[in-house]
Amino acid sequence: MKSPDKIWTAGLVIIGDEILSGRTHDKNIAQVASWLQVQGIRLAEVRVVPDVQARIVEAVNALRAAHDYLFTTGGIGPTHDDITVDAVAEALGVPVVIHPDARALLERYYADKGGLNEGRLRMARVPEGSDLIPNRMSGAPGIRRGNVILMAGVPHITAGMLDALTGKLEGGAPLLSETIGCWVAESEIAQLLREVEQAHENCQIGSYPFFREGRVGANFVIRSTDAEDLASCVHTLCDGLATSGYDFTPGGI
Repeated sequence: MKSPDKIWTAGLVIIGDEILSGRTHDKNIAQVASWLQVQGIRLAEVRVVPDVQARIVEAVNALRAAHDYLFTTGGIGPTHDDITVDAVAEALGVPVVIHPDARALLERYYADKGGLNEGRLRMARVPEGSDLIPNRMSGAPGIRRGNVILMAGVPHITAGMLDALTGKLEGGAPLLSETIGCWVAESEIAQLLREVEQAHENCQIGSYPFFREGRVGANFVIRSTDAEDLASCVHTLCDGLATSGYDFTPGGI
């Protein structure tokens, strides 16, 4: 479902002491952002919070009010510190219940793995009124209630849940991008970048400097939801670089 004239946004809450301590490196921000772009939704805000229920509640309420969608990763597993379901239920003002379909899924999954014990049953808990997100990687499903979507923190399981959501969310036109690379200090062409962006109001230009081979350079990423506007902006930027005497590389360096 697409609404091309509206800019749809999402917030993401990354939950886990292991992320904040540095023991685990987060890989979900990039993959969630990339997936959202294809759905026509922009990841507009990210918060990383500890395994503290009050902090999760605060973040969930703030971001779900500010954006069209709120995603969480982490904290929906079988252990005592997996408290995301409890926190989201508190934020939404609903009780936590055992989802019968989730229980049935887990019973089948663990039938030859020792059965459904108390810890495993925790993964069938949802905020009342929730729907399930299929999880082809393991038995425990993701959870969706309204504009709030709860996913696992393990990146390959997160990816599977995102795949199951593909095409299921209302969004706008996908965000398109082109990259131009140039061996130039961005400070030397800051005025050019500003003028080109101002001349193409439906486009944004991001400048990403680097230092390689003893030289400075930058990749310029042009983004727009309109293919014609994007092409025009890229052409204007390339023409400006050439006129200023700089070689450039389509696709980036």
